[in-house]
Amino acid sequence: MSSINYSEKIPNNVNLSEDRTLQRALEQWQPNFLSWWGDMGPEGSNNFDVYLRTAVSVDADGWAQFGHVKMPDYRWGVFLNPKEEGRQVNFGEHKGEAAWQDVPGEHRANLRRIIVTQGDTEPASVEQQRHLGLTCPSQYDLRNLFQVNVEEGRHLWAMVYLLHKYFGRDGREEADALLQRNSGDADNPRILQAFNEPTPDWLSFYMFTYFTDRDGKFQLCALAESGFDPLARTTKFMLTEEAHHMFVGESGVSRVIARTCQVMNELKTDDVTKIRAAGVIDLPTIQRYLNFHFSVTIDLFGADESSNAAIFYNSGLKGRYEETKRGDDHRLQGQTYKVLAVQGGQLVEREVPMLNALNEVLRDDYIKDSISGVNRWNKVIEKAGLPFRLQAPHKAFNRKIGTLAGANVTPDGRVVSAAEWASHEKAWLPTVEDRAFVASLMGRVVEPGKFANWIAPPVMGINRQPVDFDYVRFN
Repeated sequence: MSSINYSEKIPNNVNLSEDRTLQRALEQWQPNFLSWWGDMGPEGSNNFDVYLRTAVSVDADGWAQFGHVKMPDYRWGVFLNPKEEGRQVNFGEHKGEAAWQDVPGEHRANLRRIIVTQGDTEPASVEQQRHLGLTCPSQYDLRNLFQVNVEEGRHLWAMVYLLHKYFGRDGREEADALLQRNSGDADNPRILQAFNEPTPDWLSFYMFTYFTDRDGKFQLCALAESGFDPLARTTKFMLTEEAHHMFVGESGVSRVIARTCQVMNELKTDDVTKIRAAGVIDLPTIQRYLNFHFSVTIDLFGADESSNAAIFYNSGLKGRYEETKRGDDHRLQGQTYKVLAVQGGQLVEREVPMLNALNEVLRDDYIKDSISGVNRWNKVIEKAGLPFRLQAPHKAFNRKIGTLAGANVTPDGRVVSAAEWASHEKAWLPTVEDRAFVASLMGRVVEPGKFANWIAPPVMGINRQPVDFDYVRFN
């Protein structure tokens, strides 16, 4: 079933009305979600009419409908990709068996852990971004922020449905806890550290949606391979919405760079003081923000050697990125993979069993994908005729997880002393002064077609609308 029933209290394409117990449980959770949205969602925005995209089906060519809607009235719901008849488990010790429609008892705890961890990231990013609407650089950008926010809310619903339907009382308690943890809360923080970091300004937001939402893409792709069919179908649909979040990040950073290059050429200077005085963000500061968000995000993939990763793969719960396109045996017994460690003041490669290195495999796939976007940003600088180039730092730089945690590795991959690292840290990572300067530029611009001085307008509007369209109506 691909179309979505919007006549129900909870829109869905899973015939929710046929499972009255589940429907009642989700209808009891719904007010708690709306209360959380009111408290922790985008600040001061509940009355705005926002030009949002709403899923109307999960078909490739008909799943989005645009229109102005108040965010608390957005039709959050439960949407799964259509069931693929005869689907099998494609990897691990269950390879070739029929995909599971119910949770296998022996994998129950691990599956619940995977779903809870994924679910926890979704409301966390809404909480991290809740103040950004107060300093938006344009109506166009404000609308994009709100689209990201409502879709993260929908992704939370996706995980909560799985918890309620397949995990009984434990699942209901976990679903409640997803609304009780809060990003950055000293007593009850979010599960993953990157989702407790503040997102204080729009350059951070663009970097977050480029780098950290891309981690989301790779994690969802790995879960879309799962032998637990409802999880695979759920995450496949989530991926269609995740693409917009990464577009917001990539195009946002690109527009910041374009405006900076324009001012550099007008002033004929690369002097940071003069560039900042002109009210734009200098390229070295953009590089430091890139270094921070890249390094924080690659930690999200976990330790480079992980027995959990091996268990999740062997059990058929979580595959690799594009698992079915790979040409190996999809069991990986006896295969190895190279991971990094620091030995004798040098970075060295070690061969470890591939099953234990699957976090590193996914991280390396992610890094390749991330660098392609950095190269596109460099084309903007190159087109402006400027010699500066942005670079993704070495994957050992600024790591807090795994064997590289706390290693003193420079952005170009050299191991240095703690003293040398400390003396250069301000050149590599955003300083208090950098963040204060970027914050000083964050004034609210909401007149249609107007943009803050520090960012270029987009090439085109959303859904073929003009750039000066009234994307947000303030009531």
